[in-house]
Amino acid sequence: MVKIAEILRAENWETRMIMQVHDELVFDVPVHELEKLKPVVKKYMEEAVELSIPLVVDMSSGQDWLEAH
Repeated sequence: MVKIAEILRAENWETRMIMQVHDELVFDVPVHELEKLKPVVKKYMEEAVELSIPLVVDMSSGQDWLEAH
């Protein structure tokens, strides 16, 4: 989470990480940044900790929480 927030700030993204809910991160993302954001989040979340099994990140998007799930 920290690394993603640093990248968003350093690269002057419009995207904002707005909350964490259990094992989920919730972002407010302009449509034009969505496809660029996905690989960044996936990379840093999957590499956040080394485990004996792979840590796999699933993502979804929508206009609101219900639509994203």
